[in-house]
Parts: sequence; C-alpha cells; structure tokens
Amino acid sequence: MEQRYDCLVVGAGLAGAVAARELAERGGRRVLVLERRSHVGGNAYDRFDEAGVLIHQYGPHIFHTNDKRVFDYLSRFTAWRNYQHKVVANIPKGEGRTLLPVPFNLVSLEVAFGRRRARALEEKLIAAYGAENKVTILELRQSPDPELSALADYVYDHVFVRYTMKQWGQTPEEIDPNTTARVPVFLSRDCRYFQDEYQGLPLGGYTPMFEKLLDHPDVTVALDTDAGRRLTLGEDGITRLDGAAFAGTVIYTGAADELFGCRFGRLPYRTLEFQCETHPVDAYQTHGTVNYTMDEAFTRITEFKHLTGQVLPKTTTIMKEYARAYTGRPGEIPYYAIINDANNALYARYRSAAERYPNLRLLGRLAEYKYYNMDAIAKRALALCDDLLK
Repeated sequence: MEQRYDCLVVGAGLAGAVAARELAERGGRRVLVLERRSHVGGNAYDRFDEAGVLIHQYGPHIFHTNDKRVFDYLSRFTAWRNYQHKVVANIPKGEGRTLLPVPFNLVSLEVAFGRRRARALEEKLIAAYGAENKVTILELRQSPDPELSALADYVYDHVFVRYTMKQWGQTPEEIDPNTTARVPVFLSRDCRYFQDEYQGLPLGGYTPMFEKLLDHPDVTVALDTDAGRRLTLGEDGITRLDGAAFAGTVIYTGAADELFGCRFGRLPYRTLEFQCETHPVDAYQTHGTVNYTMDEAFTRITEFKHLTGQVLPKTTTIMKEYARAYTGRPGEIPYYAIINDANNALYARYRSAAERYPNLRLLGRLAEYKYYNMDAIAKRALALCDDLLK
C-alpha cells in the first residue's frame, strides 16, 4: 500500500512545528504531525480564560534570543509585542515585605541594604569585579573582604536556597554545590531578567503563531492522537506507521522513556501544578512575575496582562505555580529533567535504543532529556532539518 506521508513528526510544540514546516516547505515532504493534546503549541499554548484574559495554560513563556536566524524565522509567522521581562522576589523586610529585583543586581542591593550601605558595597564590588559584569556567589564567598562574602550569603539565603528547595524538592545539603556556585550577582542597574537582543511575545498570542507555522498544504495535524497507538518500533529495527513499515523520517519530540514503554525505568522529572485566580482589579501585582523565595508553598505568581499588554479594566488573572515530583500519572506533565549522573546514564540507554532505528530522530527537551529555552529548540529544529535536507 502506498504511504501518504514522507515524514512523521510526533508532537506539535515548537520543535515539532518548526520541523514539520521546514520539511514540507523547504523539503517538499508530505508531513503527518501527531499530537496527543487537543491543541497545537505544546507548553507554549495560550488561550482566553472565562474572564477574557489571555493566559499561558502551562506557565509563562517569554521569547528571547540573540539568534537572528531564529528570530527572523519565527517573525514570518507573527508580529511581536516588545516586552522586557522583569522579575522581583517578594521577601520579608523588617515588619513588612519588599520586592527585590531578580537576578540580584545593584538595584536589589539598594532595596536590601538602603542607599548608604549599598553605595559602599557597590564601590567595593565594581572595584573588585568591574561594572556591568556578573559575579558568582562562589567568587564573592572567596573574597577576602568580609562584607562581600556576607553579601554572597545574603543572596544565597534570600534569593536562591528556599526557592530552589521548593522548585526541585531538595534540602540545602542535596542541592548541587556547582549550581549554588553559579548563582549570579549582576553589577548593573539593568533589571531585565534577560539581556538578549530580541525579546517579546507573539503579538496575537502563541497559539495563532503555531497555527500559522503548521498551516501548509503538505502538513497534516492530527490532534487528540496518542502516537503510541499509531507508531510502532519493531524489534527488527523497522518503524511502522499504522502497522505498515515506514521508511520516511520520524522526528520524535515526546518523552524518550515513553517511546519505549519505560522499559528501563521512568526518567525522573519535576512537574508543576497551576492555580489560576481571577480578581476584579486592573492589576494584582507590579510585575509580570513575582517569585516567592522565602516562604509560601508556591514558587511564583504570574499576572499575564503585564506580559501580553491586554487592556481589560477591572479584571485580571494570576497564576500560582507549585512544583512537585513527577510520577507519570495520567494528566501529569514532565516539565524539568532532573539532571545528574544516574539519570543521564538511564537516558543514555533510551538514546541507544533509539539509535537502532536509522530513520528516527530525537528532538527537544523531552526527547533529549535536557532543558532548552524556546529559541534553542527552534535553532535545533532548524539545524536538524538543514542536515536532513542536504
């Protein structure tokens, strides 16, 4: 029986959508995209909630990149809202609370210690490390100046350690010392969370951008479709689509362990739970994202109107974010790979199993068991298609 498709893409997130478009448009391939969810866009999917607020259903996504090829490519499918993301930490101070810019910088220094002491510390920092540079906690702790080493302890305690404990479910003793050592202090008054050249959000939302990406006559998208029911990896090293041998390229962007029925064990992840609340006010908080680094069970609150620029008087929606262990139960989503030697070794077994199939490519944060920003995912998808279409 003649096959209708030349390529199969599993997943309609950014990796799958870019790959499908490239293979169809640049390569002239007929592409079938299988998507388990009822929508395209993966975790970047956005929608209007019941109050009419445009929310990111799976947590906030801010696009940022220094890669002009990636930015220009995605700009074919959307105009951009020029949004510069700024994050603050809500921490106790005296009898009240204060908002501390994150990552910790010279503005944070003033908020934490007052203008006079901050100025003295700033002079020491810039003399030692130079203006507009990033210095790590490890470097500060190694400083012979006791005030600078004490600053490292302050940043560790107020910005990093409790937040990390909640995010990763670890005690301070379990947190990788190398991760702690890399926590930066930015010797600048630039309070933007990212310093990339290109930043923003799709002007009409992420979902319309994805719909345009996948809108090609040679791309067929099947939603609400579990690829496991249509794609089979035979013990003979042959991939099969709907029971028939499939010789075309298969790009898989889902979880690597699920592709093989978790035969070697489940890859560990952290998952997230989101609690949305709608409030009858113009704005609930001063910034798009407020981190709760010292207390509260949730890690952060995002208010989407700051991100999207949506004007909706006396109505706003916030999202509280809770992190916990991923168990693989139905409905759970694996968000963050837990990277360590043991888990990398387990993933290597799945990658080795995938290599038995010459037409199979693993692409994306789940398939590669790594964390990628959106621009990095798009870059990898473009590079893979460059290779496939040589």
